[in-house]
Amino acid sequence: MADKPLLIVIGGPTASGKTELAIELARHYGTDIVSADSRQFYREMQIGNARPTETELAAAPHHFIADRSILQPLNAGGYADEALPLLNRIFKKRPVAVMVGGSGLYIRSVCEGLDDFPTVSEGAGAQVERLSREEGIEGLRSELSRLDPVYFERVDRHNPRRMERALRVCYTAGRPYSDFLGNAPPRPFRTVYLQPQAIREKLYDRINRRVDRMLSAGLEEEARSLQHARHLPVLQTVGYQEWWPCFAGEYDRERAVELIKRNSRRYAKRQRTWFRDYHDVRTLTEAVHEVKALTD
Repeated sequence: MADKPLLIVIGGPTASGKTELAIELARHYGTDIVSADSRQFYREMQIGNARPTETELAAAPHHFIADRSILQPLNAGGYADEALPLLNRIFKKRPVAVMVGGSGLYIRSVCEGLDDFPTVSEGAGAQVERLSREEGIEGLRSELSRLDPVYFERVDRHNPRRMERALRVCYTAGRPYSDFLGNAPPRPFRTVYLQPQAIREKLYDRINRRVDRMLSAGLEEEARSLQHARHLPVLQTVGYQEWWPCFAGEYDRERAVELIKRNSRRYAKRQRTWFRDYHDVRTLTEAVHEVKALTD
């Protein structure tokens, strides 16, 4: 084994078999699984997040599964603050750990760190809000192009939230947003990224069947029990957010189910794209020899 421990990261779209692969690898290496699914953290959200079953949880030690309330939300930075010391404890006992989940930003926060941005001032926030309200997305594009042409070339120009975030930093710091990118310290472990492969049509079929199982398990009833907290950001997520208009009478149950399946497929597509574009991602076949070389 080389001087640095190894973190095997299993990412990719929902319903692609990540949990099964993570358990197989954790059992093989006799190590722990660190969940990087930003909705499986919460006790109250069980059915709609495809949380591992009790049998799966018993197959290997798991962390960050149903360990807090929706009233104690955990963002990506907070997740890294908790996950990094946990990994250090695992690495003191084992040279390998497994991380699994589809929340790309949370994975990045641990493996690479998040960039250190200044605290946004109230004035900067108000300025961006006014610009967005009065000039819309074109105004955001024009201003970002002027203040940070480097970031403007890489940002999704159809995503106003990302441009607003960059502009708030520009206004606060008086410097380009791009100046703050890439400043996180290196991590004391090596990382191999795996992504289970699935043909799109088969993946979408698995997603549809998973939603059907969730409905049979009581997803609608779980959503009703959480309706009082529907304003929380953690409940503005696929599998739950589609029920709120249904419960308000805006459309029927059939439409809610249709939207959950559709939005789950769209979410899987975004996850697949994110991990496909992520550096050094391996398929399982490609990674077998690399992982073996790193752990021998």
